[in-house]
Amino acid sequence: MRDVIFPPALAKAVSESGFSPAVRAGDFLFLTGATGTDANGNMPADAATQTRNALAKVLEILAAADTPAQAIVEVTSYHIAITSHFDTIDPILRDMLGVPLPAWTAVEVAGLRRAGAVIELRVVAHVPQSV
Repeated sequence: MRDVIFPPALAKAVSESGFSPAVRAGDFLFLTGATGTDANGNMPADAATQTRNALAKVLEILAAADTPAQAIVEVTSYHIAITSHFDTIDPILRDMLGVPLPAWTAVEVAGLRRAGAVIELRVVAHVPQSV
């Protein structure tokens, strides 16, 4: 059985796509990849805004699971043209997630599902269950 986390702010996106924003499995919370669309579903043109929006979604999902950002143990970021924006997004992750950062793997890809997306974030958080 899956313990699915549904933040109220993502209700429309969840109902349209059928995806699970996050699934708890044991002591871990696995988040679906987040791109940088804004609240209206529009994709900003710049990597910095996309990164802030994607991280805001991640933090919103974590909050719905009563989980702080410090519980993030792994981030996988997928990038279109990584060298053109990595120096822009690195300080944003440091600012929004804190230092030291969680384990982080950055991967360049040929394409992402959302048109115009240049970054997608996948996150795993450690959320110990109460005994």
